[in-house]
Amino acid sequence: MAVVQLRRDTEGRRYYRRKLADGKTPMEAMRALKRRLSDIVYERMVADAKRIKTGPGGHVGATLQSSAADPKPKVDSSENSLPGPAEDHLRTPLPTAS
Repeated sequence: MAVVQLRRDTEGRRYYRRKLADGKTPMEAMRALKRRLSDIVYERMVADAKRIKTGPGGHVGATLQSSAADPKPKVDSSENSLPGPAEDHLRTPLPTAS
């Protein structure tokens, strides 16, 4: 996202150039731009979550009783261990070629 901002004349590019003018190295200026962009995205996500009124886990209608948020998952019989060690099944030897 930051690299795309630098390709065109955008606010991100102007921000990057201001950081360079302030004496930052190109790597430091890029890091600052990435941080700024991530802050903008995070603020938008929080605003959207408040607007939609999402529940736990970020999903509309999710509750703490839903299966996605169940703190104690139920163990199915397929998840139980086997009753004992596996038995050896000897194979019939292959006939030798003559």
